[in-house]
Amino acid sequence: MYTPPVFKPDRAASLGFAEARGFGLACAWDGGKPIASALPFYLTYAADGTPRALFHVARHNPLVKLANGMSWLLAVTGADAYVSPDWYVSPDQVPTWLYQAVHLTGPVRTLSGEELGLQIDVLSAKFEDRLLPKKPWVTGKMTAARLEAMKKAIVGLEMTVEEVEGSFKLNQHKSETDFAAVGNTLALQAEAGARDIAALMREVRPQAFAMTQTEMTALPRSE
Repeated sequence: MYTPPVFKPDRAASLGFAEARGFGLACAWDGGKPIASALPFYLTYAADGTPRALFHVARHNPLVKLANGMSWLLAVTGADAYVSPDWYVSPDQVPTWLYQAVHLTGPVRTLSGEELGLQIDVLSAKFEDRLLPKKPWVTGKMTAARLEAMKKAIVGLEMTVEEVEGSFKLNQHKSETDFAAVGNTLALQAEAGARDIAALMREVRPQAFAMTQTEMTALPRSE
């Protein structure tokens, strides 16, 4: 990952983002071409603090054959948005794209049947919690035979995360005026991703948005 220092979050922020997102693209090399699958995951930590990403794939997924200790990449992305040069106050700007992304890299191993059962429960609980106050779904709601059949159809995997890379590109290198101009304009866009990026920009540099109403009305607006 290309990570200019101005856009690079610290390790804790990168891992926190990955855990909160909980969905990424697992990528591996089969010797001739890259293989990838989009999947949900969760993070745990070893006694020494080493992060571990746990997930599962269908038993016939070609990634299964590559879970032999070789290094994989788990790419996690969040909100993103296009920025038009017209939205800046300063002249001579160029189009760009703002986004959040984290790459986790490390060897992957296959989980045992017992470990897979725990992984299924923890993974489903992670996302069921987001639906509260709905009563969480649990595997106990399934018949034992059906649950066992479903477990046989998947393979649990664990990545030992050896490298954490992140890039939160939010125009941090721009002036206060240009930063606020872009953030305010993104907040007016129809796309949810643009509005999410605008909110993140306010968190990164709230002082840039502390301006008078007169100054705000003078900022360029999308047409």
